[in-house]
Amino acid sequence: MTTIYDFSARAIDGHDVPLQQFEGKALLIVNTASACGFTPQYKGLEQLHQHYAPQGFAVLGFPCNQFGGQEPGSSADIAAFCDSKYHVTFPMFEKIDVNGEAAHPLYKFLKREKAGLLGTSIKWNFTKFLIDKAGRVVARHPPTTRPESLTRDIEALL
Repeated sequence: MTTIYDFSARAIDGHDVPLQQFEGKALLIVNTASACGFTPQYKGLEQLHQHYAPQGFAVLGFPCNQFGGQEPGSSADIAAFCDSKYHVTFPMFEKIDVNGEAAHPLYKFLKREKAGLLGTSIKWNFTKFLIDKAGRVVARHPPTTRPESLTRDIEALL
């Protein structure tokens, strides 16, 4: 059975990260953007990461420029923005596509495992996938779901 641990991605600093390094942790995987109406969700994502990390939880951020060109910067630009504006400490990855032929294999898997209300495509920035400690996709939340509202779901996985 395929799990998220079968994938790898490039960290925002360019090194390869096998997602197997997160084995045994509950995860929230989010496609992000720096110039989106939902960008302030970085604050809530960071709060979740800080609060639950000691219990085996992590947020993983995947910048994407496919929605309104709202993530046009380089990896260095994105990292600087996340650090200076939201003091992000959770793992951030290089910009990827989440839809279409060039979609990252992780996102192809996530979308196959949990379709959204209108099908498998990611509709906008800050779509959230909740992953259990065994690497299985257990929930998908739309961009309008505030990170703070996921505490009960996260706690159930810890």
